[in-house]
Amino acid sequence: MSEDIYILEKNDVRNLIREKRIIELRNHLTEMYEADIAELMDDLNDKVLALLLFRMLPKLKAVEVFSFLSVDNQRDIITAISETELPYIIENIFFDDMIDMIEEMPAEFVNRVLINIPPEKRKLVNQFLKYPEDSAGSLMTIEYVRLTEDMTVKQALDHVREIGLKKETVYTCYITNMHEKLIGIVSLRALVTENPSHKITEIMEKDIIVVNTHDDQELVAEKFKRYDLLAIPVVDNQERLTGIITVDDIIDVMEQEATEDFQIMAAITPSEEEYLGTSVFILAKHRIIWLLILLVSATFTGTIMKNFQHTMESLILLGMFIPMLMDTGGNAGSQSSTLIIRGLATGNIKLSDAFLVLRKEFTISLICGVVLSAVNFTRILIFEPQVPILVALTVSITLITTVVMAKVLGGLLPIAAKKLNLDPAIMAGPLITTVVDAMSLIIYFNVAQAILHI
Repeated sequence: MSEDIYILEKNDVRNLIREKRIIELRNHLTEMYEADIAELMDDLNDKVLALLLFRMLPKLKAVEVFSFLSVDNQRDIITAISETELPYIIENIFFDDMIDMIEEMPAEFVNRVLINIPPEKRKLVNQFLKYPEDSAGSLMTIEYVRLTEDMTVKQALDHVREIGLKKETVYTCYITNMHEKLIGIVSLRALVTENPSHKITEIMEKDIIVVNTHDDQELVAEKFKRYDLLAIPVVDNQERLTGIITVDDIIDVMEQEATEDFQIMAAITPSEEEYLGTSVFILAKHRIIWLLILLVSATFTGTIMKNFQHTMESLILLGMFIPMLMDTGGNAGSQSSTLIIRGLATGNIKLSDAFLVLRKEFTISLICGVVLSAVNFTRILIFEPQVPILVALTVSITLITTVVMAKVLGGLLPIAAKKLNLDPAIMAGPLITTVVDAMSLIIYFNVAQAILHI
């Protein structure tokens, strides 16, 4: 829904409530998508109004809307609704959505939810909550169709018809043996088109892509992308089928991982809290740590300049080119690091590609360095005739060396971080710039001493 249409919907709802046109409002909500209703309720910033809208929805639609709501609105609704209404929501909400909700809720609300879950389902909830955060186990759902190896195609279809409406997906069915080990998958299309008397083991696919319950969510997302999956089965260490992860959940993971990388690349401690909903003190805390680290590391630049103080005093003109050299080096390094970090995140670049990255970045840096150096040398000669030609040459040689160094470092440092099991995003702009600034000064003053004999 476009922003203009959304604003219109929001205003329409407010007007209908103000004018007490309840029947028309209910009809209006019925025609809206569940995700749009949830966004509308979140944006209204009115607990009473949000609850009023929620109570107007048909029961099944209300459950769908509930799964899309922010944690704050879910908490408000759980607080406000009666003990007879809550079990209906708990019973009909998809299992993975319920797990996500419980993980975000304060203890007092979790207890109220758990009380309304049947004992056998409560045991499963507790099991799911024990999986490590950001693991495949914490993402999976039990809302899938499980078939047994002794079923015929007809029996399998009858089973799908019986339980399909309660499952999150029926397009792929999962076949297990008597020990609950996953032995194959079969698509709904195959079940519908095959001979009803055939055994499902005769038509199932045995080459299955799976993940383990303790696999990191980034690995799961990579498999979804590489194999273009709609769902992936999750097995435990004994290869028993434990659940599945669907594409809608992994899209949320991809967004979360991308957001985290952007935050790290901007030298901010990662946080899942929304910007406008987070206090200024929390936001400041997330930023100040990295700023302090970069501040301390930047003192090396001052130390280097102090050690070469005699060189600068011998020729004051050298100082006027320092900002240009440092900025160019930082920009060159940031270009390379950004591309390599993204390549590592998408799987297009692997650890084994380090030599290829080195060779490619070295070649690119030579081309860029020579062009920048030539342009800068010409600029100095034309627009700054007071600068001696040897100083212009010093600056230009330093520029080539700095660009080469910055781009090679920008390409290799993220790979080194990945090798050390660190997030490559930490080797982004701010850190690369700090490292390159220090090295640029060392190169500059050493070249100046060699050429100018000072």
